[in-house]
Amino acid sequence: MTTLTEQLAAEGQWPREQLDIDYNARATVGDRFADQMRAYRETSDEVRAPWLSHADIVYDDDSGQALDIFGVDPAGALRPVFLFIHGGYWRALSKNDSAMMAGTLSQEGIATAVIDYRLSPEVSLAEIVREVRAALAFLWKNGRDYGIDAERIHIGGSSAGAHLAGMLLARGWHSTFGVPEDVVKSALPMSGLFDLAPIAASFAQDWLSLDAQYTAELSPIRHVPDIGCPVVIAWAEGEAPGFKRQSKAFAEAWSNAGYATRMLEVPGRNHFDILMELRDGNTALSKALIGLVKGSSA
Repeated sequence: MTTLTEQLAAEGQWPREQLDIDYNARATVGDRFADQMRAYRETSDEVRAPWLSHADIVYDDDSGQALDIFGVDPAGALRPVFLFIHGGYWRALSKNDSAMMAGTLSQEGIATAVIDYRLSPEVSLAEIVREVRAALAFLWKNGRDYGIDAERIHIGGSSAGAHLAGMLLARGWHSTFGVPEDVVKSALPMSGLFDLAPIAASFAQDWLSLDAQYTAELSPIRHVPDIGCPVVIAWAEGEAPGFKRQSKAFAEAWSNAGYATRMLEVPGRNHFDILMELRDGNTALSKALIGLVKGSSA
C-alpha cells in the first residue's frame, strides 16, 4: 500500500497545473483575502496594549531580525512560551500580523513570542530556516532575561510558518546553534507544508528557486528526529487539497516515529481564518494548544 508520505513525494511529478490548484490557498477565499489579511493585523494590534511585554528584540545579529514577547508575568515568575511563526508562502507578512493568540495564552499563564524573518526572494529559504532557528536558540539562551522559562518552549506556525516550525522539529541542526535536541517541548503546526517536492514543481518555485539539494534538505518530513515531542497537526475544513495531504502525511510520519500525534480538522474555517480560533480560549484549537503547553498531551 502506498503511504501518504510516498504519495506526497510523488506529487513532485504531477502536472504543474494540478499542483497550482492544490496549493493555491488564496483561491479558496476569493475576494475575501484582503479582509483576512486585515484581520491578522487588527487582531494582533488589539493585544499589544494589554499584553505586549518586550518589543523588537533583535535575536540575530547577522540578519538584524527581531521578535516581540507578550504575556510575561509582571510578578517575575518564569512562564512557558509559545513561539509562533507566521506564514505568507515565505514571502509576506510579519510579526505585526501574528499575535492574535497572545491574549488567550496570557490569561492561561503562557507567554507568546512572535518573530520576523527576512522574506523570499530577498533571501533564500535556507537562510529563512537559519533565522528561525536562531530565534529559537535566542529564546533558549536568553529567555530568562525576558521572563521566559527556557525549559518550556513550545512552537507553532501557520502555512509556510508550519513548514518552518517543522524545520525546528527536524534533526541535525541543534549542535550548530548550541541548543539541546529536546529544546522544543511540543508543537502546533497548522495548515502546513512539510515536503517541498510538490512546492518546487508549483507556482511557488517562481520565488523560491529550489534545487534538488535544498528541496530535500528543507523538507521536514524527510528529517524526523530521534528525539521528538507531542504535536497537534491542524488544518481547516476549507483548505486547498495540498495542505490537507501534507498535514496528514506529516502526522503519519510523526506517529510512525513513535511520538504523540493528534490530527485536528477545524470545521467552518479556511486556510487563513483558522488562526482566529486562537483568539477564544474555548475553541478546540485553543484547547489543544493550551493542553500541549500545560502537558495534557496530544
